[in-house]
Amino acid sequence: MHIYNILEVANTHGGDLKYIYSLLDEFKEFNKKEGFGIKFQPFKYNKIAIKEFRLYETYKELYIDEKQWNKIIDKAYKTKDVWIDIFDEYGILIVQENLDKIFGIKLQTSILDNIKVFDLLKTLNLSDKKIIINIAGREKKDINRVIGQYSTLDTKELLLEIGFQSYPTKLGDSGLSKIRYLQENYDYKIVFADHSDGGSKHAIQLPLMASVLGVDYIEKHIMHSKLETKYDYFSSITYEKYKELIKEQNIYLPLLSSDFINSAELQYLFDGYQVPLLKKESQPFKLLDYKKDFIFRRSDSKGLNINQIKKLIENYYILCAKKDKNAALKKEDFKKANIAVIIACRLKSSRLSRKALLKIGKLTSIELCIRNALKIRDINHVVLATSNNYQDQELSNYTYNDSVVFHQGEPNDVISRYLDIIEKLKIDVVVRVTGDMPYVSSDISDYLLKKHFESGADYTVASEFSVGTSVEIINSSALKKVKEYFPYAEYSEYMTWYFQNNSEYFDLNYVDIPKKWIRKYRLTLDYQEDLELFNCIENYFIDNNIDYSIEELYKFLDLNPDISSLNRHLSQKYETDLELIKLLDSKTKIKEYNTPTN
Repeated sequence: MHIYNILEVANTHGGDLKYIYSLLDEFKEFNKKEGFGIKFQPFKYNKIAIKEFRLYETYKELYIDEKQWNKIIDKAYKTKDVWIDIFDEYGILIVQENLDKIFGIKLQTSILDNIKVFDLLKTLNLSDKKIIINIAGREKKDINRVIGQYSTLDTKELLLEIGFQSYPTKLGDSGLSKIRYLQENYDYKIVFADHSDGGSKHAIQLPLMASVLGVDYIEKHIMHSKLETKYDYFSSITYEKYKELIKEQNIYLPLLSSDFINSAELQYLFDGYQVPLLKKESQPFKLLDYKKDFIFRRSDSKGLNINQIKKLIENYYILCAKKDKNAALKKEDFKKANIAVIIACRLKSSRLSRKALLKIGKLTSIELCIRNALKIRDINHVVLATSNNYQDQELSNYTYNDSVVFHQGEPNDVISRYLDIIEKLKIDVVVRVTGDMPYVSSDISDYLLKKHFESGADYTVASEFSVGTSVEIINSSALKKVKEYFPYAEYSEYMTWYFQNNSEYFDLNYVDIPKKWIRKYRLTLDYQEDLELFNCIENYFIDNNIDYSIEELYKFLDLNPDISSLNRHLSQKYETDLELIKLLDSKTKIKEYNTPTN
């Protein structure tokens, strides 16, 4: 059985270039033709950790600049395959500059969840490179996830590694018990990284035992026979001992029954894990973007890993506390977002009198709108928000369902009306619907809400949609920010303009929804022709006992062009009235003389 051997230099050099060159000369007889590689660990202190980390100054001492690494790699390449242990973006740079000489790459278990490093790896041509991923401290389910992620890279071969450095690692913590599990569950070659006491007999016997058990690669720490070694000597062996790797094996067989994960291994992962830290200070009730709002560093502050944070975001959690820059996050820093559909509606329509109370099938237009809004998932409230004018009080009789909150507020400043109920119900995120949308789509709304939380945006809208079917997702904090600049928000029934006209003040998220949900139909109620179209739709649904969905609606209209064309000649005023557009642009744009009131 042939074993490929990797000589691990690690940090035995202590930052001394002369040590490295002398070490390469001492071990030069172990050559690539006979299956030998050598591995280096280039990293940069301010990329692997933050300044406050306890080993930061040590990392500075160990730092070697890129020009020197290029020379070291040139020399090592003459006799051995060269491997690079990546810890940060600096390691990626070294690989990139020496790509033609690099045989393979290794990623420690504490680096695997660093999204920045993974994204940079995707930019490299790794088609002829091997990649080792170390899975120490990972639960079995997490191993599946990690393999799934890294197998998407275009590489020559993916290898799984067991073993971790514990200065030195105890015999019982070696990880031999993982070998059989990996063999039975994965079709990948296995690397055994031995970090046992370099002065003990196990430093030779343990890697041999792993070989007998079927691993394909052995990684072993080496150090110079004569020169002083300040770091990583605990697990390293000299030239003479490295040559003695054929010894007794049988005493190691009982190790196969040890626990899959031991406490020291978990502590190793805990201590060395690159924690997701906030890139900048964050205020309470902020939505987070797990891809953009974090840096990955070793830190003495421990908290949630990026996958736990991602899961919280996917389940609509937001920050509930102010957090400083470089802060790690804990579960108690999050709360479930209070999400509300707010439907703005009045009875003052000039084009189609009292349109909200006109019948569409068996229900009024506003009741049909509310019924479909209630289908939106993950919402805490549906609010019918009208003015406090006497004539709009009548809408309280048309809330469709007892769970719907009826709210009356500012007649003309719709943002003020929204903020009143937001404050009362402590709403964090608003799904904005207008009362002239009887066929608002819960499918589209659910999709946009998901994308809104994934992006951490202030405002989310579909890039393209059938008018009357889609919604806008707005953070309450963003509405409050608008109010700071516009104490009285004129024309805020056209709320969209306040966000899309001020992209430098708000994080806007334009989403491409699935094509199956997009048509050119007009599905908003403003004219008699709209009402006629809607009654044809609703009568079809009632007669055929069909519950409304966007797919069923389009299916009917696609098959009945004579009906779908009833209102085709009509357009939205805010799309065609140039004077109105000019007015809205003027009234909603934050200008230099606008200053926040707070």
